[in-house]
Amino acid sequence: MGGKRTARLDKLAYGSKTSEVFPALGDGDIQELEAIAKELRRNIVKMTFTAASGHPGGSLSEIDILTVLYFRVLRVDPENPRWESRDRFILSKAHACPGLYAVLARRGFFPEEELWTFRQINSRLQGHAHIMTPGVEMSSGSLGQGLSFGIGCALAARTDALNHRIYVMLGDGECDEGQVWEAAMSAAHYRLDNLTAIVDRNGIQNDRFTDDVMKLEPLADKWRAFGWRVFETDGHDMREILGALQQASDTRDQPSMIIAKTVKGKGVSFMENNPAFHGAAPNQDEYDKAMRELA
Repeated sequence: MGGKRTARLDKLAYGSKTSEVFPALGDGDIQELEAIAKELRRNIVKMTFTAASGHPGGSLSEIDILTVLYFRVLRVDPENPRWESRDRFILSKAHACPGLYAVLARRGFFPEEELWTFRQINSRLQGHAHIMTPGVEMSSGSLGQGLSFGIGCALAARTDALNHRIYVMLGDGECDEGQVWEAAMSAAHYRLDNLTAIVDRNGIQNDRFTDDVMKLEPLADKWRAFGWRVFETDGHDMREILGALQQASDTRDQPSMIIAKTVKGKGVSFMENNPAFHGAAPNQDEYDKAMRELA
């Protein structure tokens, strides 16, 4: 039975799909996206300050990528979060959920006022992403599992002949996990060209720099060796981000990996490239300073 199932998935995986063409960004579009991203950064800082806990650093580093995804790329319907033909975004580094919550609220999945309930008892916005939150696809938190879940979504789309894309965001420290590389082999084996993974390459995990824990480089070559098409981009340049996502959409017969070079804590001077703000909320003085910088 298992052999028949695997053979069927192999056959399904070799089908091609129609790529989407994402509209090019003019200067006005860039300014609009940057303004949205700055607003989202303010909300991230306010959420973690109000809760007196959370993970601002990785939320701030990922937010430009999420802004491009949710405001230029993803086919989603905030009024119908479980629309069958929607694109799926999976935040595997789920501790950085303040960034995802901020963008979902801005996109209209739930009221912005709900952001200030972050990490409170009975809130829909918990400290790690949960499917009770409108727009969240996977209850996550244990690192290394999101890519496997995304592969399941991509295979299900093929099986059901649905033409939607799956996007998974990983942390760079998360790439220490063995399950990530097992999933990488699986996605390449099934030639999942409807799957795009993104590594938020901010260089910090938990309380120190990634190289102090486990050297990842040459990261791009590793993903290529595992059978992925790899793109490297500036994770804070809206035009570059969109270009990489377009190239991923155009890729055939293999999954795509975007390695986005980012700055942890981007936008707040004292948080930038500072391991202390991986999982620490700002105090009152720090909050006031951050909000002035993001005004």
